[in-house]
Amino acid sequence: MAASPERPGGGEGRTGAAAVAARTVSRAFAALEQLAGGLATSVLALLVLPWLLLGVLTVPLGVGVLLTPVALSAAHALAHRERERLGRWGPEVVGPERPSTRLRLAWADPVTRRTLRWLVRHGTFGLLLGALGVLLPLFAVRDVSFPLWWRLVPEGVTSTSIGIGTARSWTDAGAAGLLGLCWCAAVLLLSPRMARLQAGAGRRLLAASPEADLSLRVAELTASRAAALDAHASELRRIERALHDGAQNRMIRVTVLLGAARRMAARDPSQAESLLEQTQTAVEDALAELRSVSRSILPPVLADRGLEAALTALAADCAVPCAVEVEAAERCAASVEATAYFVVAEALTNIAKHSGAHRAAVKVSSSGGRLHLRIEDDGHGGAEEEGGSGLSGIRRRVAAHDGSLTVGSPPGGPTALEVRLPCGV
Repeated sequence: MAASPERPGGGEGRTGAAAVAARTVSRAFAALEQLAGGLATSVLALLVLPWLLLGVLTVPLGVGVLLTPVALSAAHALAHRERERLGRWGPEVVGPERPSTRLRLAWADPVTRRTLRWLVRHGTFGLLLGALGVLLPLFAVRDVSFPLWWRLVPEGVTSTSIGIGTARSWTDAGAAGLLGLCWCAAVLLLSPRMARLQAGAGRRLLAASPEADLSLRVAELTASRAAALDAHASELRRIERALHDGAQNRMIRVTVLLGAARRMAARDPSQAESLLEQTQTAVEDALAELRSVSRSILPPVLADRGLEAALTALAADCAVPCAVEVEAAERCAASVEATAYFVVAEALTNIAKHSGAHRAAVKVSSSGGRLHLRIEDDGHGGAEEEGGSGLSGIRRRVAAHDGSLTVGSPPGGPTALEVRLPCGV
């Protein structure tokens, strides 16, 4: 009996379906994380709103004159925190200049009015979406697992998360499990849309106006250009020092040895042979020095095998045990990857020299067109840019790409560096 022919593309179809399912699950988990972060800021917004209302109502009594500016400052600080949160999950939200908190100027300021509109929207609708983002997964887990433990439930307790029905048989438990599967489907399908809805108000109302945005971007790009020129000059000085102090000195030694060997060849060939061996060793050292300098400009493993392989090689050479996790879906521009590589290299050097850490971790991810780096260690902390720790050089490199650097290093540790770079093209 002849074997039935295989359907063409069957394996590829299954692989494609698995990839789509994996992307759907990944997007759902990312959306749930966004919704949970939005829930935190929406709760704070809900607390600031009555504070502002109380300040406005008590202005005639004089108390609001002191209370309202403080509440406005809290509102603007919360708006700034929301911009940072949104920037971690998508395009950066460029905020306006710090608005005034003086009463007469604040109420006439369109930035303040837009911030207040965002507070109302985020403290109500955003709070609802955030609560759903937290509750739906809990409902799903509870109801899907209910058939496993329904016999342990006391008499009269409802069999579903929404308080409908009681478990009296396996049929009731199975119905609760089916409801849990519906919750799972809702999480997978609705959570990304809910996250976009929750973030929409912030992206519309907290962004600067086009005119203010343009002036801010001009100022930021001017500073970035200055940082790029400074970083470029520093890199040229470093390469010049490496060539002058290393390879050039070794080549001078080669020249001296060759001259001595040529003079010795006429008088004592055996001694000349020894000098030629020293010359060969000096040439090999000079070549090794030149290779080291060339690798410091752009490591070959970075160009050939990508950022993950280059960072893994860095971690393997680090004196402190270091774990590397790279979740970047696609490669970034070569200059961005080189900057990420040198940021991690400098950070691991600092950890080995100064932190007293027992372990370190490097995590790389990409989202919203930006590359995110996080370097952590369990050392004693207290890292400062003015202390010669190399952080100022890292900041210049990052600023040259219009990126950002955040350093958290309280005394006693741990230390965490977070870097965000545009992926480029």
